[in-house]
Amino acid sequence: MASYLQRGTLEERQNFEILLVEDNPGDVLLTQEAFREGRLAHHLTSVPDADEALLYLRHQGKYRGSPTPDVILLDLNLPKKHGRELLAELKADPQMRFIPVIVLTTSDADQDVLGAYELHANCYLTKPIEVDEFIRKIRSLEDFWLSVVRLPAS
Repeated sequence: MASYLQRGTLEERQNFEILLVEDNPGDVLLTQEAFREGRLAHHLTSVPDADEALLYLRHQGKYRGSPTPDVILLDLNLPKKHGRELLAELKADPQMRFIPVIVLTTSDADQDVLGAYELHANCYLTKPIEVDEFIRKIRSLEDFWLSVVRLPAS
């Protein structure tokens, strides 16, 4: 896999690539809708679990030729392998450690927040219950991570 730092600058890109690792179809639809209403051109791919995420990020199997995402939105409560395990793998891999990982999960437990940051999550957001608030958070995330922050050349 080519290094994340060798893909060209964001300014040269037409779309921001977002990988959503989420097993709840309702949350996938809400996230897609929130980004659809946003102002930035993007391509959002969702996968339901950590194993699929790794296949996607390693460009293996049905994900051969998949783009490397500019950001990863990660739910912690995933089937099979927990989101913390995936986060640890991503941040330990020299090819993927520079991709910002934004934890987007239902848990607001201090131990989950601390655990995510100990594993080098770049951001931790708790999913709100209200749909309007969920959309507002995703829009804020878009504004900050895809407009304000300078990401590594992708």
